[in-house]
Amino acid sequence: MNAISTVSSRSSSQAALWWIACGAALWGLDALFILALQHWFTSIEIVCFEHVLLAMYAIPVLIRRRGEWLALGPADWLAVLFVAWGGSAVASILFNVGLAMGIRSDAVNEVLLLQKVQPVFALLLAAVVLGERVRRAYWPWFAVAFLGAYVLTFGFTWPSFSKASAWAGLCALGAAFLWGGSTVMGKRVMRKVSFPTMTALRFGAALPLLLALTLMGHPNAARVATAFQHGAVIGNLLYQTIVPSLLSLLVYYRGLDRVKASYATLAELAFPATGLAVNALFLHQTVHAAQWMGFALVWVAVYALSRMADGADGARSRVREASANTAA
Repeated sequence: MNAISTVSSRSSSQAALWWIACGAALWGLDALFILALQHWFTSIEIVCFEHVLLAMYAIPVLIRRRGEWLALGPADWLAVLFVAWGGSAVASILFNVGLAMGIRSDAVNEVLLLQKVQPVFALLLAAVVLGERVRRAYWPWFAVAFLGAYVLTFGFTWPSFSKASAWAGLCALGAAFLWGGSTVMGKRVMRKVSFPTMTALRFGAALPLLLALTLMGHPNAARVATAFQHGAVIGNLLYQTIVPSLLSLLVYYRGLDRVKASYATLAELAFPATGLAVNALFLHQTVHAAQWMGFALVWVAVYALSRMADGADGARSRVREASANTAA
């Protein structure tokens, strides 16, 4: 029976890794479609229109599960606003702006690769917000990840903000920080609400801010109306809404629940791999030596940190098993 259970567990883990890899690969297709939309809309408009479509998911869920979010306290709502305004709105805008700058300076790959630093920010903020203990070994790896992010953004030179690539990198880092922070804040709120409710709150609460920012930007109504006369534009927006925002997360989370964080980090390499391939084939972006070096440093740091997390989880599991055996 133990042998059958072991084989079944291994098979389940392998399937889960494929779910994670598929979800991550879908993220890698994002840049190509966003850049196509930027011919018609500003970065703020793109994110706003996506959230208008996402409201079709969010509003019914919020109505059906209103008992969950009505019970949230003031501190919980601040966390919701961080996730919605920071992670869903501002981070998405920064990512779009970074891509727009990146396409002009051959730095689209840089914007994609810098998203691998999200777990580093998430671990740091988890200690501050959730009170999770940060092991001393975290800090050297944080320094390695920071060095890798620097090399990815500025190469092997002193920082210069006169280049569009530098600003593209900083926008990408800002997005990574907000998305990493949203993971932590979302985890805080999900102590009281379910994952579907948290997802709906994220999209629903972001929409008023995005509508306000769009109107403040004085959108070109004629250009927007012309854009929506093209089926390709509508199809592109639907893709952005359904695939990277909803489908990829559902696929990713289905796998993430069943594997160790370090294995998930390996599977997530499908994201930069797909992104680099798409950028090389369709956007003619090149990967520079500094980008390879910076990405290697970031990935090694993230992998080491995830192994630390796996070790901590394993130790906690062994303590629980020992306690259960003692009680028995």
